[in-house]
Amino acid sequence: MSHSPLRTALGRRSRPVVQAEAHLVDQYTRLVSLAYLTLPATLTRHRRVLLAHGIVQRALPRPGGLGRGRERPERVPGQRAGAAAPVPDQLRVRVLRAALAYERRPRGWPQRLPVPRALPARLPVVWGLRLFPRAGGAEEIALGNALASVPAPVRAGFVLRHLENLPDGRIVELLGAAGVPDARAALHASRGLDTTAGPTAETLLRSQEFDACSVQTRPTDLLRRRRRFGILWAVAAALVALVLVGGSLAGDDEVPAARLPDSAPGPDRLVRVPGEAWADTSRVDFSAWPPRGNRTRDEELLTRALATWASPPEGTRVTENAGVRAEPPTGAPQLLYAGATDGRATVLFHDGQRLVRYTERDGVAALDFARADDSDVTTAAAVVLDRGREGTRYLLAPWIAEAGHRDLLRPDDPARPLKVDEDGITEPTEAPSAGSSCDAWPVLQLRSSDRIVEKHAFLVTDLGGLTAAHLSYTPLPGQGAPARQPREATSANALTSWASSACRLGAFRGHDVRAVNVWDFARQDLPERGGSAVWSCARATTWRGPGSVLVQFKAPSDERGTSAPVVARAESTAACSRFGQHVLATTQWVAPSGARHLLAAGSRHVTSIEVTGAVEATAEGRTLARKISASDVRVRVRARLSDGSTLAPLEAPRSDGR
Repeated sequence: MSHSPLRTALGRRSRPVVQAEAHLVDQYTRLVSLAYLTLPATLTRHRRVLLAHGIVQRALPRPGGLGRGRERPERVPGQRAGAAAPVPDQLRVRVLRAALAYERRPRGWPQRLPVPRALPARLPVVWGLRLFPRAGGAEEIALGNALASVPAPVRAGFVLRHLENLPDGRIVELLGAAGVPDARAALHASRGLDTTAGPTAETLLRSQEFDACSVQTRPTDLLRRRRRFGILWAVAAALVALVLVGGSLAGDDEVPAARLPDSAPGPDRLVRVPGEAWADTSRVDFSAWPPRGNRTRDEELLTRALATWASPPEGTRVTENAGVRAEPPTGAPQLLYAGATDGRATVLFHDGQRLVRYTERDGVAALDFARADDSDVTTAAAVVLDRGREGTRYLLAPWIAEAGHRDLLRPDDPARPLKVDEDGITEPTEAPSAGSSCDAWPVLQLRSSDRIVEKHAFLVTDLGGLTAAHLSYTPLPGQGAPARQPREATSANALTSWASSACRLGAFRGHDVRAVNVWDFARQDLPERGGSAVWSCARATTWRGPGSVLVQFKAPSDERGTSAPVVARAESTAACSRFGQHVLATTQWVAPSGARHLLAAGSRHVTSIEVTGAVEATAEGRTLARKISASDVRVRVRARLSDGSTLAPLEAPRSDGR
């Protein structure tokens, strides 16, 4: 049976398209993930899901697009002359080019204006529902925040390396073909994200956090949809009323309560984030907070707050946390809260780098500035609105679904429910004691909404800053197991360990602390059958980066809930963090018999400990115990690490307490 020349020609021309369609269907999930992760994080997750699917579905070329037909075939630099690129590469280039376009500044667009949002959605379109990937864990959220902080070409390079497992040469060619001006620089920059993802990058990218093909559905705001027609009628009536009363208002010469400098933004320019944006973005921090409070439309209050921020009048109390300057706003800030609590008006702003709290009471104004860059689900969870006689009131993040309070010194007592009003303001809570006595250390126990993280509860406490400090815990290292990572301090072991360290938190008060982690780095069997002791390092990390550490020796004879003695401390150090994972500490311990012993312990990579001087001793392993005759013996302690290097112990506190 013969075939007509026309049918034969059509078959030849359609075969490449059929191959492309087969590959697209086979690799659909990976292509959608590539598009979803490359799209800018400023778009909501719902918008990114729909755009990613639309980009991939439109990546299929028209008939002739992969051959010599009407549509020009995609070319990848380095392919042999006259040959089309392989079908997978052509599809990747088309997907990348479309996804990168959403973050590219249009030609001729003014530099002072932000990049415009994406054009109106093309198919697919979903009405009445919100679609977003299922939430992952803390590691996935950290990677999502890291991806959101870099340009789209860098995200694309990272995904091509870890999700597609492509060699560097092909990645550079694909990025160049997709229109990236300096593809090699983008690939190099993508390696900086490896510090966040580590060796688990491919596993994280394939997790449900970034799987735009396995999504959850939620309805849009049903009440808002129901009220839209009523709002339209109300707007029309308001316009008529304005026309009727406009003449009388035109002659009103009332002097405003505050005058804004010409360069300062007015209330009409404040950024107001939609109420549900926090559940639809991979950047869950202060930038996702909607404006709350009963005075968010009070232009007089907002004008006074902005004018005071721009040019504080004489008598204004201005407080700056370390590492932040009380500078005027450089652009339109985001409004987080405006309302009145306990007779004091409060306005809270966020400018991307700082939190600014304006308060006024009895005609006296105050400004508080604090750093807020690189915040996350936990460090942006609670802001101090007011420290009054009744206690501290917090404004909780919109993603907090449940709040309670507990005493760190009583780990066996369950958390008690905390009343929170519709604006996210807590009832007054007891503040930690500022004196030398420490009979309680209250903390908040918060739980994130399942819409972003499932089963995620964590602790925060007031250390004198504008934001509450996040408390975490790192357990003892396992035998032959990888290094443990900090986790939430809500387990029984974490609460027990924190009970011996809670009263030491007072040493970190007022130091611009964003998080405190207690790391149980060693366990030691004591001489003379004295039981088992635990060595812990409490590290307070500041918003500026440097941290302070306190090393505690927790002997079995210490009463539960009492503060363990501090045997070493250091300021402005990386010790006891992911960038300072090796630690060695020493102390003296008196056995029940009255004999005095020199003790030393190190972290998991310590292989031996040596003592020289008045006492000579060597011990293989991570701990050492040697009997000494007096407390004032002078010795030199050094540890050897698994890589052959040596480690000195952290300094013991001076007799004056410093």
